[in-house]
Amino acid sequence: MPVEWQVVGQSVRGATHERNGLPNQDAIYWLPASGRGASAVVAVADGHGSARYSRSHIGAALAVERSVQLMDEFLNSQAEGDNLSLIKHAAEEWLPRALVRNWSSAIDDHLRTDPLSPEEQYGGESSIAYGTTLLIAAVTERFICYLQLGDGDILTVNDRGEVSRPLAKDERLLGNETTSLCATDAWRDFRINFQPLTQSHPALVLLSTDGYPNSFRDEPGFFKVGSDLLQMIEEHGLARVAADLAGWLRDATHAGSGDDVTLGIISSLAK
Repeated sequence: MPVEWQVVGQSVRGATHERNGLPNQDAIYWLPASGRGASAVVAVADGHGSARYSRSHIGAALAVERSVQLMDEFLNSQAEGDNLSLIKHAAEEWLPRALVRNWSSAIDDHLRTDPLSPEEQYGGESSIAYGTTLLIAAVTERFICYLQLGDGDILTVNDRGEVSRPLAKDERLLGNETTSLCATDAWRDFRINFQPLTQSHPALVLLSTDGYPNSFRDEPGFFKVGSDLLQMIEEHGLARVAADLAGWLRDATHAGSGDDVTLGIISSLAK
């Protein structure tokens, strides 16, 4: 059965950043801008935030906007393609390099108009100041493509409320350690899952920066968010969830991690 996707999301400044007068280092962006269509792309990013990464909030904002635009162009270019194996190969081999190259170009443009001050120069490449993670989900009627660089979480929820991760864990991400778009050969650190939709599709896809899962006592508590959201959407509708989302995320950062918290929700509706 054809699928129509709906997207909502929010990003809130962390309680710690509020107390210290620091900006939200997270960002979220999606297309189509209406949040509704036969295909959709959502990205979230989490700038690293320390003094060495003084422009990471800008890096995160550029990462989500440029990556979603690139992914949307990729989906459009594959709209008439029937061979999912070829699309999968392009996603795995071309997209990581293209995403990093596209972000780096945006950083270069920003630096030309606003060079680093002496206080912002910590040695190494200037792009380090913009360091950020990046998580992307591109959903269509025929396939879903998940990409993740760095910490944070992508979860899927089926129509029975069962929650799982579509990507394998990166065992290098311990404590505050994370891979980054500003790293050398960052494209190698992307985790990718290209999933043909041959029989069923997720009821929900959730993308979150690490401030959200870190606000829960354990992983089962965080996973329960997925099944709870599905139940609320089924009972009250996605618009109601979207209206309440900022308040829920604000409660999470104040009661939990204190970090910036961002959540994107992709919901599927049968036409």
